[in-house]
Amino acid sequence: MIQRTIKKRIEKSFFKKKAIIIYGARQVGKTTLVQQIRKDFPSIKSLYLNCDEPDIREDLTNVSSTKLKFLLGKNKLVFIDEAQRVLNIGLTIKLLVDNFPSIQVIATGSSSFDLANRIAEPLTGRIYTFVLLPFSFQELTAKYSLIELKRTLSERIVFGMYPEVEEKSDESAILLKNIAESYLYKDILQFQDIRRPELLEKLLIAIALQVGNEVSFNDLSNKLGVAKQTIANYINLLEKSFVLYKLTPFSGNLRNELTRKCKLYFYDTGIRNVLINNLNKLSLRQDTGLLWENFAINERMKSNLNSGKTPNIHFWRTHQQQEIDYLEIRGSDI
Repeated sequence: MIQRTIKKRIEKSFFKKKAIIIYGARQVGKTTLVQQIRKDFPSIKSLYLNCDEPDIREDLTNVSSTKLKFLLGKNKLVFIDEAQRVLNIGLTIKLLVDNFPSIQVIATGSSSFDLANRIAEPLTGRIYTFVLLPFSFQELTAKYSLIELKRTLSERIVFGMYPEVEEKSDESAILLKNIAESYLYKDILQFQDIRRPELLEKLLIAIALQVGNEVSFNDLSNKLGVAKQTIANYINLLEKSFVLYKLTPFSGNLRNELTRKCKLYFYDTGIRNVLINNLNKLSLRQDTGLLWENFAINERMKSNLNSGKTPNIHFWRTHQQQEIDYLEIRGSDI
């Protein structure tokens, strides 16, 4: 079992009278992570609630503190998996934190926009948040030697590092396609009123073909024949559901700086490649440099998130095409 880096940070946050929320895309290993955490505390009585189960959702919806007390029993660790499935889950977790301060609540959610909208206001000042992404290169060093990892690096750049893809590498192509088709859009399509799922897929493919390049929302709007604001809204949803992330231009006072476009990268290069139906070896590809760039920045993103660092991230390019692919801003330091 590959240990996740954020596990120790999560466990250090226990019993501080705050709920713990673990965000992440589907299939990145949130359930496995909470089960590992649960095993680390065998002497503490715990309760695992899977909100994919209809009766569990009902038990946690619009519930009173009296009913919660009966549900909790003598358990001191309470795991609420897929918490975004419960209506008004924020109010339920608020009741747990306020009325049962000796109990530690750990909730997972597969989409930050959904879970955040349902917990943000009720839980202000009452939560610690963590983000779980696909495996990092650093996490894999605990299982494999550096020599092994170097030998298989090109495969991981092509197929990505989702846990199931990593564990069943002989089925990588099938598993990636399944994740992309069955899970990638699931939360987004359930959110509010997404009427055109085919547009979402076309947008993702267009972005996948421009990884590492500056992207104009106007250009995407013209290419796909929809309003610029629609493109912006869909990209916002894709960011919040951990499919992709954005690098904005570094905006200092240099007159030559460009500030109108952004760069978009995929949290997992395997997902990017399966979207454009290209899982060829690096030696047979024309986009190896762009894939490496996406993979390298991903690893930096994972390192920062796993260690609790939240710098502002940018790229920098001038009209003279002077460029730095990646910048971090921490306070006044670049």
